[in-house]
Amino acid sequence: LFSVFLTLFVFFLRYNAYRTPTFPQFRTQYIRRRSQLLRENAKCGFEPGLRRQYLRLRSQLLALRYGPLSEQSSFRASSVRSSRTTLDRMEVRFVIPKHCFAHISGSHQLNLGCGLLFYIPILTLYYFISSVPRLQFANDDKHLLACCSLDGTLSIMTLSPPPPTVKVTLKGHAGPVTDFAWSLSNDIIVSTSKDGTLRIWNTEDGRCIREVADPEGSELLCCTFQPMNNNLTVVGNSKHHLQVVNISTGKKVKGGSSKLTGRVLSLSFDAPGRILWAGDDRGSIFSFLFDMATGKLTKAKRLVVNEGSPISSISARSWISREARDPSLLVNTCVNKLLLYRVVDNEGTLQLKRSFPIQHGSQPLHSIFCPLMSFRQGACVVTGSEDACVYFFDVERNTKAIVNKLQGHSGPVLDVSFNCDESLLASSDATGMVIIWRREQK
Repeated sequence: LFSVFLTLFVFFLRYNAYRTPTFPQFRTQYIRRRSQLLRENAKCGFEPGLRRQYLRLRSQLLALRYGPLSEQSSFRASSVRSSRTTLDRMEVRFVIPKHCFAHISGSHQLNLGCGLLFYIPILTLYYFISSVPRLQFANDDKHLLACCSLDGTLSIMTLSPPPPTVKVTLKGHAGPVTDFAWSLSNDIIVSTSKDGTLRIWNTEDGRCIREVADPEGSELLCCTFQPMNNNLTVVGNSKHHLQVVNISTGKKVKGGSSKLTGRVLSLSFDAPGRILWAGDDRGSIFSFLFDMATGKLTKAKRLVVNEGSPISSISARSWISREARDPSLLVNTCVNKLLLYRVVDNEGTLQLKRSFPIQHGSQPLHSIFCPLMSFRQGACVVTGSEDACVYFFDVERNTKAIVNKLQGHSGPVLDVSFNCDESLLASSDATGMVIIWRREQK
């Protein structure tokens, strides 16, 4: 009986994206009600007769509304398979201000890669009132997660010990939050917003330490810390400008500015902090040499990936695996492909190494390297996609590079983030949903 319920649950979750497309707030009404009924049922004990009566009545109602079921045999087979699945339950009882939320526990059928790790959803789902463009686990922390929303807020959540809680909500931006970054010690977060301000936050109490307004009054679209000097932050704006800011003084660094061909959408340093890559909405990636002593930026190289296709994400890695020691750059751009580049010199010159097919035509998608990929067989990258899925690609495979596909979102998956030991993966989408996935060994 439990396996029947589990199969129904997975069915409804998988096809959630097709339910009330013009009213996304109603998509999880069924699941929230089921979760409530299960909790109430657990309090008063299990009654098999009542459950059978409920399922019979439910089948009659569904048949009247949608017609008789036509795949009874496949439904039973699926129930048998699902009964062998181990569930992971995490009870969640907290409220995010201005957000509605739902909690489910269950598992999805996944496409598993040989010898690789795969993930099942803890299915802790948070529903924000608007899109969640970015999320990121804290540095060297397994359970501290932050995410920003287009409603102008950021939330810092602690996932352990259960139940997960919202540690603090960062409020102050007057416009959508476009990007944020953790400091190395996790005591500070910097964020950018379309309200034209850069804000520095204390992550313990949520206090805004400093607000830095853009002198041109333009929208700020992305930011990143200088990895070797967290007193410096690089910010990109909608008027094509790149600027290094000293967060202690709130002032721009002399010589730390440059101009791109379009709106600056994405930034990434190499590990030593000597090269900075910036992507714009015209399809170009620029490399800059960063002077560690002065904070000065020197423009080095430019690569036009695809004219007019925005570069929504750039992620740098010093080396991918034991077999691939070259520095690499992972790029999302609106050409329905995830691109992997090799860095060929000390000026950040890029050479295309691999491309992987995904659905990416207009949304600001992001991707990441797996943090521990260098210490096991295979090398993986993970990306969101506009088909509401999360994809794992093995960059060393010549064929069948997709080794995993996670389903459960109801809209384009905008960002993905691993914690430090890869035990948890977080993903967010354009409907305001955040899913936490837990790693399982095959």
